[in-house]
Amino acid sequence: MRPWSCIPAALLAFLPLVAPAQLPLSPPRAHTPSTTLLEALYDDPDYLSFIKLLQRAKLIPTLNRLNGGTLFAPTNEAIAKHPSWQASLTGDLRDNIQENLRQQLFYHILNYTPPALPTEQTPCEFETLHFPRSPTEPPTREPPPGPPWMPLPGGTLGGKPQRLRASFRDDSIWVGVDAFGEQGVEVVKDKVDTANGMLLGINGVLEIPPDLATVASQHPSLSYFADVLTPDMMEFLNTSSALTVFLPVDEAWEALPYYERLYLQSKFATDDLMRIVRMHAVARKHVKYADSFAPSINLTTLDGSELRIVTSEDSKITVSAADMIQKNIYASNGVVHTVSTLLIPPEAIHLTPEKYLLTLNCTTFVELLHSVDLTALVNDTSAEWTILAPRDDVISLFGDGELPKRGSEELRKMLQYHFVPGKWEPEKLKNSMLLETALEEPGLDGGRQVMDVEVTGEKKKGDDGKGMAVRFSGAGTIGDYVEIDNTLIYFISRPLVPPSDALQTALPSLELSSFLAAVFSTNLADTLKTTPRTTLLIPLNSAFKRLGMLVSAHLLAASSKTDLERVIQHHALTDVQYGAVFVNGSQRTFGTLEGSDVHVDRRANGSLVLSASGGWSGMQAELQLRNMLTQTGVIHEVSDIMIPRSVQLTVGKLVKAAKATTMATMMTKAGLDWILNGTAPPENSPWADRGLGGSGWTLLCPTDDAFKHVNLTTLYGDQEQLHAIVGQHLIPTSSTGRDPIADVQDVVNNNRPLAMDDSASYTTLSLDDSLDRGVVFRVLDGEGGTVVGVEGARGQNGKRDWARVLSWGRSTTGGGTGGVIQIDRLLLPYHPPWYLEYGAPIAVGFIGSVMIAAFFYGVRVVWRKDTTEATYEPIGGFVAEESEES
Repeated sequence: MRPWSCIPAALLAFLPLVAPAQLPLSPPRAHTPSTTLLEALYDDPDYLSFIKLLQRAKLIPTLNRLNGGTLFAPTNEAIAKHPSWQASLTGDLRDNIQENLRQQLFYHILNYTPPALPTEQTPCEFETLHFPRSPTEPPTREPPPGPPWMPLPGGTLGGKPQRLRASFRDDSIWVGVDAFGEQGVEVVKDKVDTANGMLLGINGVLEIPPDLATVASQHPSLSYFADVLTPDMMEFLNTSSALTVFLPVDEAWEALPYYERLYLQSKFATDDLMRIVRMHAVARKHVKYADSFAPSINLTTLDGSELRIVTSEDSKITVSAADMIQKNIYASNGVVHTVSTLLIPPEAIHLTPEKYLLTLNCTTFVELLHSVDLTALVNDTSAEWTILAPRDDVISLFGDGELPKRGSEELRKMLQYHFVPGKWEPEKLKNSMLLETALEEPGLDGGRQVMDVEVTGEKKKGDDGKGMAVRFSGAGTIGDYVEIDNTLIYFISRPLVPPSDALQTALPSLELSSFLAAVFSTNLADTLKTTPRTTLLIPLNSAFKRLGMLVSAHLLAASSKTDLERVIQHHALTDVQYGAVFVNGSQRTFGTLEGSDVHVDRRANGSLVLSASGGWSGMQAELQLRNMLTQTGVIHEVSDIMIPRSVQLTVGKLVKAAKATTMATMMTKAGLDWILNGTAPPENSPWADRGLGGSGWTLLCPTDDAFKHVNLTTLYGDQEQLHAIVGQHLIPTSSTGRDPIADVQDVVNNNRPLAMDDSASYTTLSLDDSLDRGVVFRVLDGEGGTVVGVEGARGQNGKRDWARVLSWGRSTTGGGTGGVIQIDRLLLPYHPPWYLEYGAPIAVGFIGSVMIAAFFYGVRVVWRKDTTEATYEPIGGFVAEESEES
């Protein structure tokens, strides 16, 4: 009994209803065999598995309905090798309709008998009964609403069925081959003609063409396109219907510049790649197979560009300027044609610095730019920029904790510091020059932050600056720079960090630690950090010693905070003054945060000398340009501390800094407190009567330890002795008679209250002229230092007449002359004993008298010797002279 004999007659009544949905049937042949396709399958045991699959998919009525169809039937052996079909034979039914299996079987059935089979010269293309559709709902176990005998037209190919290609090679017919007649499955059984069609046995299962994305990714000549496929592109290719795509082969992509190809392979090229795909895709009502191109046709792509397709007499097809290499690569929702070149208009791919950075292994740098919305800096091709870019391997050396958090304002500022307006080739760069960056710093009142440039070596002819070593903000450059239209890219050895606040910038420099410690001891730290557009002139540590330790001790004392703050503010200029400003001018004056000005003088030898607004005459410092950049400006170094006119350094302040309270008390009790205060002597006082009001004073100030063996009670009760001792330590000091300072390095001598050269002597103060004695300085050899003693003092107890100089400080009162010299011993007025005072004259008189007596005694002895000597009479006696005779 045949299986169709059990079909109810009522169901056969529905056959005319489905007939209009079939493809046009071929006209009946002259000779019609008595058997049908189904009977032919049953007659051959090689098709038993295939019949079971037809039964499971409920396609037996379909075969019976065919009139002049063609069936490509896989043999039992072919089905056994196909996992999914083998599972359909043995596994449980997952759904009542078996939709997937039905569609696969439809791809093996033609609704007509081809007039001819393929030959070596003529391959064939057939339309199957498979209408690809996008999956809609999951399968169900409910029975179908009607007899699922014949497929319904429609689907993702514009209402057309999927095609099948066949060719002839190796003396056999092959089905499911590609455009070159390769691959496919072989027809292994003789053709069987039946009453309702033709049966061909094949040794494999015909695979349904997959979607366009899968086709493109699996094609051997489209490997580059497969590499650049993004999820968005895959979704586009998979969800579009009736799509005709012209895809360039790998050689076409290789014609692009190297960096452009690398960019397209990056994850940031999604938009450009999607645009390229749309330039190669055509969506119309029906899929455009190659047989619709003859003789010519114009197609508009999804991007709006026009494709001119021409078929020549030798069947060669050109698409615009490209040759079609492979046509009609079937897909479930369209067709792919491969072409030799990209079908894009000139300048269609808009290259930007970002794209080049991505291709140059700077993807992390670009990702960071995206996180802070700075992509405009790398996408504006009209602006000229020099980009300092760290490569991925450089950034990878820094952990997550060493770089600012992504998306943070700190990271945004850091990245802006990597962009320099303009194109700065190496030959344009000069050592120590400053370049503005894209970072607009609030601490500069919105002005652009700068970076310093170091250049070593020289540009050689023809090397484009490659012989020069360039460093930006301390970071070296790696390899050659890259020039892209309006952009220049240097690859740097580390990410650049914008300048921090002024104090943080100066902190690593140990030579500036004393000034920084002074700043932190006041309330000025935040002021110096945040005041916009300031230039800090920071003195070196040695400046505190050069200034005089007593002055330094006063400024650093807790009670002198106001004076210290004024001094610090006097070192802060009220505008940003980079080194070039000082070099280009000979004399300039600059305002300070303290309120007064400083003056800069450029000497003939090129040195820069800074003069304070106050202090003493000749107070100056050498300005050493450093260009240490900060958030609010710049830092330079100075050799010495500058005292503003708002700070008055009196002798009393310096005595207090020397911690010499005993000496200060003695001066007060002696009525000399006006010297401590830096004022004129009281009217009608002895000091005023002697005209000492206009003088400065230098106090030789013994330490408190120097008074350990002094009975202060007795001393304070003896005014004459008190005046004598105090006067012995006071030197009237004038500004005249001092050599001018010719070199800033000699300023330490100018900062002393008076010159303490070897054998320098000075007259001290005394009311009694008979006791008026001076002091003299001696410079000891080696490390002995300097001592000062009472001039002319000598005796067995001479040590008390000399003291070692410990420190000093110059005052600003009294015309800026005088000050305090701290000594370790009290200098007592010298009163020589009588034998020393009168001994010399007595000895001289006595020795003179003795010498006179000895002289006259010698004369007398000689005289007496002459008168007592013997005489002799001449022979003949004495003869009278002629004169006598006459």
